[in-house]
Amino acid sequence: QVQLAESGGGSVPAGGSLRLSCAGSGATFIRRCIRWFRQAPGKVHEGVAHIYLPSGVTSYSDSVKGRFTISQDKDKKVVYLQMNDLKPEDTAMYYCGAGRPWAPEDCDSEVLNLESLSTWGEGTQVTVSS
Repeated sequence: QVQLAESGGGSVPAGGSLRLSCAGSGATFIRRCIRWFRQAPGKVHEGVAHIYLPSGVTSYSDSVKGRFTISQDKDKKVVYLQMNDLKPEDTAMYYCGAGRPWAPEDCDSEVLNLESLSTWGEGTQVTVSS
């Protein structure tokens, strides 16, 4: 089993930056697809970025491409989401979720499917003011 904990959220003005962290526990953490996704008030969950940790292959939604970067620190078992040039529409609760171990197909879809995630954390709030 794997557990995830997000941190790093906060309030920034438009154009600012934040770096979110997703700390994982468990021996199989580094063998999974990790997805960052978000939910704004009154809206459905939206996939932001994902990375298949064994290969390091990444993917981004069109709404954040060029502004957000997902990366990993294998030694620390942490996945980061560097967010630059933040916009008010980026305001949301941000979550990281894990797929199954040794299942690269969990990173195939560009569309977020919560049912494909084994677990996710409690989230960290990001608020961007105009």
